[in-house]
Amino acid sequence: MPKHLAIIMDGNGRWAKKHLKTRTFGHKAGAQKIQQITEFCAKYGIAFLSLYAFSTENWKRPKTEVNFLMRLLEEYLDSKFTTYLNNNIIFKAIGDLSIFSTQLQEKICSLELATKEQCSGLTQILALNYGSQDELRRAFLKLSALRLETLSIEAIENALDTAKIPPVDMLVRTGGEMRLSNFLLWQSAYAELFFTQTLWPDFSKEELESMLLAFKTRNRRFGGL
Repeated sequence: MPKHLAIIMDGNGRWAKKHLKTRTFGHKAGAQKIQQITEFCAKYGIAFLSLYAFSTENWKRPKTEVNFLMRLLEEYLDSKFTTYLNNNIIFKAIGDLSIFSTQLQEKICSLELATKEQCSGLTQILALNYGSQDELRRAFLKLSALRLETLSIEAIENALDTAKIPPVDMLVRTGGEMRLSNFLLWQSAYAELFFTQTLWPDFSKEELESMLLAFKTRNRRFGGL
């Protein structure tokens, strides 16, 4: 079983177009899928689930779409507060959160603190204004301030947003594209990769379970024999 599963949730816009709807309709459907997949992973015994929600590059999208995504995120955090607690799920956000509004930062912090204190099950990691290259840049700035005589792998990992979280064992990308798109590059150094044509709102727990079963058959040598 993978201890840490990461998912690049791709295809909301194309799913909406396929259904003759606006892109915002697709993003709403995608947000609903997050809860279904998270609860399935929690019951399946996965310890950490990382989801790519909003990248540092997504600010390039039309302002109306970005504003909608920010409102959708706030609504998601508000509406799912009790859902996290009832399902014993710990919430954690990674990325440069300083760019968000004070109100949104407070909502994120509040959910993190409440679930950390009251929950002990799966940790859901939501990547917000996240880019792996930016994460490494911020980590190196932290390390430079420490003026270390030597730089170890462990020191770098402790400076990342995912400090104390195990590396990614399995990475899934929906939507048909076959690239990592600047997501958890360091953490996914030895991850098993899975790609599917299925658009994120159509991604099912049955398809994920099939991938998890396939993961068990892979021989992970980590550079050895």
